[in-house]
Amino acid sequence: MSTPLGATIGLLGGGQLARMTAMAARSLGYGVAILDPDERCAASGLADWQEVASFDDADAAARLAERCAVVSYEIEKIPEASLRAVAERTALRPSTEVLLVVQDRARQKRWLVEHGFPVGPFSEAHSAQEAERAAIALGGPCRLKAARGGYDGRGQARISRAQEAAGAFEEIGAPACVVEREVALAAELSALVARRPSGEIALHPVARNWHSGGVLDLSQLPGDLPSDAIKQASEIARAIAQLLRVEGLLAVELFLTTSGELLVNELSPRPHNTFHSADTACATSQFEQYVRAICDLPLGATDVVRPTALANLVGDLWAHGAAPRFERALALGDVKLHLYGKQPRKGRKVGHLLATAATPREAVERVEEARALL
Repeated sequence: MSTPLGATIGLLGGGQLARMTAMAARSLGYGVAILDPDERCAASGLADWQEVASFDDADAAARLAERCAVVSYEIEKIPEASLRAVAERTALRPSTEVLLVVQDRARQKRWLVEHGFPVGPFSEAHSAQEAERAAIALGGPCRLKAARGGYDGRGQARISRAQEAAGAFEEIGAPACVVEREVALAAELSALVARRPSGEIALHPVARNWHSGGVLDLSQLPGDLPSDAIKQASEIARAIAQLLRVEGLLAVELFLTTSGELLVNELSPRPHNTFHSADTACATSQFEQYVRAICDLPLGATDVVRPTALANLVGDLWAHGAAPRFERALALGDVKLHLYGKQPRKGRKVGHLLATAATPREAVERVEEARALL
């Protein structure tokens, strides 16, 4: 049964993803409530009301749930007790079980392997000594990632020799890490699946992505990729969403190796940075699709309207105390600016540019030109 128009949607987390979700929810006539420890978080100005509380405050999560017809989350770091408190009172989409699989990288990797999905060579480590032994066994350059937490390159370390693994584990400072052998990459890509409680599924076109220092830098939609890789990525994403019984969105990040192998990197059961481009590239944005899915409304069309590329904007652009020259980028006409309402600081994502063009490759060139003008 669909969530009635005019009801209130609750969001655990009030960052930029919640902000953009709130915009889409309001366009469909829904009210919005959020839980976030920062009373001035990015989504605060768009919410009807806010629970200012930490994510481990199960009582605050319960209060949010009692006033909402459905609750979702924009980040993975919500403790199980808070998720259970919500699910006992109203619909939580995606479910607690989905987030418990995804929010721990080691558990996520094990789930993928158990269900036959392709992943790169990895091992788990719970101490510096285990990390070194894992790196020796895996061989070659490796990347250590905190099993829980970490985002945009944080909580990670790259090592070129196994002898560096123990120090990297200590530097990360997490009780457990996943040690992954690096693979030779031809491309990074992502697939986005929407699934509503009734079982209807829709996929956006596959995106191609470029990262810098572990942070997404550029994304292209639709991705300029081999057709067989696009088909396989879509099939993998659909199968994962169905097995997890996702109600909402699931983004699947994948690696295409130089040998043509497709490997699952990570899962995110929420809107994803790499699909902001769908705002102009597709008939339905990821945020409208997200709202439709969690409210069990018919899913929107995902046809490509115009190839689009995204360029992330980080706080470094304000390094000299002056705001970037956004009017220069906007003067190009086929460029859109989206700022998140966040205070700029070094390394922090504070917005993005979108550029459209006749082809995906030209869209990337256009958005890079626009960012250079800042």
